Amino acid sequence: MIIKNYISLFRIPQWIKNLFVFVPLLFSRHLFDLEYLFIVLGGFVIFCLTSSVVYIINDIIDSEADKYHPVKKNRPVASGEITQKSAAIAAFVLFLIVLFSLQYFEFLFSLSAAVYLLLNVFYSFWFKHVVLLDIFSIAAGFMIRVVAGAFIINVEISSWLILTTMFLSLYLAVMKRRSELVVVKDEPNTVTRKVLAFYSFNFTDQMATVAAAGVIISYALYSVSSRTIAVFGTENLIYTTPFVVFGIFRYMYLVYISEKGENATEIMITDLPMLINTMLYLLTTTLILYKII
Repeated sequence: MIIKNYISLFRIPQWIKNLFVFVPLLFSRHLFDLEYLFIVLGGFVIFCLTSSVVYIINDIIDSEADKYHPVKKNRPVASGEITQKSAAIAAFVLFLIVLFSLQYFEFLFSLSAAVYLLLNVFYSFWFKHVVLLDIFSIAAGFMIRVVAGAFIINVEISSWLILTTMFLSLYLAVMKRRSELVVVKDEPNTVTRKVLAFYSFNFTDQMATVAAAGVIISYALYSVSSRTIAVFGTENLIYTTPFVVFGIFRYMYLVYISEKGENATEIMITDLPMLINTMLYLLTTTLILYKII
């Protein structure tokens, strides 16, 4: 039971978000290079441990408010399964492991991990209470992961790919806020994020539309850009665009129609159409980039 509580405290299922560090590895065509693969895998572990430190800090700060949330009340700190002191000790131990491990990585990668941690500490204490700054902070976290993935193996990354990541992370952040507005609507007595008072369904819907369009346009332009065609020696990457469009629309469907979306990770690993689409995208992209087809 104790192990289960700490697994919940570390939010291990949320580690899937750190797979963004593998994006540069895939698009630099080093995916099957074991040396590069193991280096990025190490970076992935660093970001997993760092994100767990952030989650613990956030849980400690929000423990009182989480007690009144229909879902978050079951978190270990909010429910009392783990004391704030024990949670703080766990976060400190993870932080020391990360700090010790970073000496074996590229300086720019280590700097990225430090910036990610600092950004999220500010988010936990301040940014999440400021309208717009909260969603841009979340988006920045995803972009840092991608940039760190490039730094760790010393490869360049396309500006279009960075823009795609930015719009995608903004899209997910906005959709998360919209889902939280649904919770507030259904549970009016719920004590949740104060920043939600500055958002509305109409506002979030408009932002989601802009962000979704940004993802699709940026990725489409990346797939047909002269640099992409020159680097990969093929124009076939454009055929992966339908998977991106389907993923965006499927997520919209789940948020607007099924009223899901507060937990993007849960959707990615439990929604069968989304899971199949993601697997097909990764398979098709790999086959095209590595000239297997």
